[in-house]
Amino acid sequence: MRNFSFSTQKEVLDLGVKIITARITDVKNSDSNADFETYKNAELEKIKNQWKGKKYKDDPVLAGFRDLHTKVGRSNRDYVTSPEGLRWSFLERGRFPHINLIVDIYNLVSLKTGLALGAHDIEKVHGNITLRLTKGDETFIPLGKTEPVPIFPGEYGYIDDGNNVVCRLEVLQVEPTKVTSAIKDIFLIIEGNTNTSDEYVKQVAEEVCQMITKYCGGNYAFLN
Repeated sequence: MRNFSFSTQKEVLDLGVKIITARITDVKNSDSNADFETYKNAELEKIKNQWKGKKYKDDPVLAGFRDLHTKVGRSNRDYVTSPEGLRWSFLERGRFPHINLIVDIYNLVSLKTGLALGAHDIEKVHGNITLRLTKGDETFIPLGKTEPVPIFPGEYGYIDDGNNVVCRLEVLQVEPTKVTSAIKDIFLIIEGNTNTSDEYVKQVAEEVCQMITKYCGGNYAFLN
């Protein structure tokens, strides 16, 4: 297992980003798991009932992410945070995306809690990762793309030592480090904002790490 670390630039914390990251080693990903599917379907029914007759956009957790985007000059119409996208897909369209077991696990936790979650293959990361403000010269290859696309300076993102964006805001993850069936070593992001307590972010971090290791094996340790 190679050395790997995570750090956060003070300027990003000053914006109000609250972050916990973890490393999960020796995992065994798969397409699906019957026990998790049973659990997932029960949780989705609870979420549907929880938001029945309510407007999910009024959730202060989602509003906190929109505030962060405003601070760095990004349109919330063009840059919809991942948990808000999950809520829209599920509550407005009745769809919960199936990718693979690990992705489905953290997407379910994100849908339920409103926090932004993501995972990346450490074997595909160049060196270590820093959550910092972008300079605009970083390499950014979004999921599903094969060529880099431009990125604005002054945003915040998770960037490795090779100047490659791993995750842009809470909006877009990338093709090179995406979670596949072959992943063994995971960098996991659990992100909140000024509308989420430190205790809440920690609680969600524990929940998702325990769930991944329950269904996929492995061991986890928090990086910050």
